[in-house]
Amino acid sequence: MSKNKEFSNTSAQRYSLALYELSNEGNSLDIVEQHSSAVLKLINSSKDFNNLIKDPTGNQEDLILVINKISESFKLNDLVKNFMIFLVNKKRFFYLEKILKNFIEICSEKRGEIKAEIQSAKELSNEEIKKINEDLTKNFSSKMRLNYRHDKSLIGGLIVKVGSIMVDTSIKNKLQQIEKRMIEA
Repeated sequence: MSKNKEFSNTSAQRYSLALYELSNEGNSLDIVEQHSSAVLKLINSSKDFNNLIKDPTGNQEDLILVINKISESFKLNDLVKNFMIFLVNKKRFFYLEKILKNFIEICSEKRGEIKAEIQSAKELSNEEIKKINEDLTKNFSSKMRLNYRHDKSLIGGLIVKVGSIMVDTSIKNKLQQIEKRMIEA
């Protein structure tokens, strides 16, 4: 691993932990986690905002104006807003997405949740996702933090990952296995 990559991961984790500790001390952990998720959704849905974050030549005053506008529009918690401004001032704003993802993972771990990922060929309803989450929680005797993604390339079936366990019942996987056996024969 390069020193630069190592530095970025270490720095992001430190900032994430600092945000967690500040949120916890201020008894605002739930709201900061919700608002962090909202900012992550904005990063993923707005190409302009995503580009602004990643632009190393961005003007600090302009970034702070954007943060203030976003905070006003989304009624963000002051800690989240001030934390983003702090990152701008420290020239670490390009870490924002990584820091917020790490922060949410820290919150999840502290609640004793296990991370689970589901990919499905067909779009699942909220009720189906909730049922899968309940079944996983029951089977693993632990709360689950479920990340769901619809993936048409699977053709049919599901891929479920819980920790280091993966179950792949997708048709795409079965076709790949058949193809592999045919090549070996």
